[in-house]
Amino acid sequence: MRQKALVIGVVLLVPFLGGGLIGYGVAKHADKRGEGGGIAIDEGAPFQEARTAAFAAGADDSAGETISNSRHNAITRTVALCSPAVVGINVIEVQTVRYRSPWGDDPFFRQFFGDQTYTQKVEGLGSGFLISSDGYILTNDHVAGNAKEITVTVTSGEKYSARLVGTDQVADIALLKIDGKNLPYLRLGNSDDVIIGEWVIAFGNPFGLFDISDKPTVTVGVVSATKMNLRAEEGRVYRGMIQTDAAINSGNSGGPLVNSLGEVIGVNAVIYTPNQGSIGLGFAIPINRVKTVVTQLKSHGKIERQYWTGLEIQSVDVRIARYFGLDQVRGVIISNIERGSPAERAGLRVGDIILDLNGERVDDEQSMVAIIDDSRLGDTLTMTIIRDRNKKTITMKLEKRPT
Repeated sequence: MRQKALVIGVVLLVPFLGGGLIGYGVAKHADKRGEGGGIAIDEGAPFQEARTAAFAAGADDSAGETISNSRHNAITRTVALCSPAVVGINVIEVQTVRYRSPWGDDPFFRQFFGDQTYTQKVEGLGSGFLISSDGYILTNDHVAGNAKEITVTVTSGEKYSARLVGTDQVADIALLKIDGKNLPYLRLGNSDDVIIGEWVIAFGNPFGLFDISDKPTVTVGVVSATKMNLRAEEGRVYRGMIQTDAAINSGNSGGPLVNSLGEVIGVNAVIYTPNQGSIGLGFAIPINRVKTVVTQLKSHGKIERQYWTGLEIQSVDVRIARYFGLDQVRGVIISNIERGSPAERAGLRVGDIILDLNGERVDDEQSMVAIIDDSRLGDTLTMTIIRDRNKKTITMKLEKRPT
């Protein structure tokens, strides 16, 4: 009986002791896994999960803030900086129109009815920008040069009556003035430092959209080319122009072309529109050229260009180039010189071939005339000529034609 009781006790005790040892081993193994960086389940687990959830939410907020910040760049900052100084310009011109006779231009009827003319008001619009806090505004001559009434609208919605301080048809620049104080204005940059391929922004009032929102329209592109010489039109000379693919449309004329630093590098003036729309060929007058014009317009209201040279020229053709032994068919040959003219006093002669003028290449008669037309009374022109198959340098001063 005693032996039977001992056996029963052993049978009951062994599982108990075995289970205790197994439980101890499992617990110890779990502690080691926790210390080694594995998955550990303890009292702190719920708090760890809470901290992880909070960290994830913060990461989302940070990512959203990063994306939002990335939307603000040099372009958007420049737009915000420059927009307040851009203005819309509305003008009224008085034009004289000739009445078309039902008999045409027959001189017989003209002796009875004469030239029938009448005047009419023509409305136009364009763009401009403030260049001083006291209200000086730059725009194109073809926008406001002949205007009788000029209304300027600023981004606050206020409208000002502007007066024409001065204008220059050749440079296609007009200077306006409104009465104001502490007005926002743009800084004028250095167009000689323009980099082909750099980002630029064109501001303006295309199609009169400024009148709808009192805010300028913005287009972005790059500088496509520099020192582009275009053909003169209506007495305007476009030399050394900045070409851009930033969209410029009707009404953008007179607006600023700005670099990513917020500096004006040009005044939008010309677009090439074979299909009556922007195709990415826009041109701006370089601001360094504009600066000299503005100084004269402030002082005198115009640029004095009533000078003469006394030269008659014609383009060099293949026969002339061959006769004079020229390497290239370019330049102009002097065909006549007036007596007592600046050209005669400079020592120029008939038969001289002019290849360069003021450091610029002369290709033909048109390019020579464009350079001279862009000059002012009193300027000195330096020419590289060929005489007797030898190169020579001659200077000529532009003088006022005697009356």
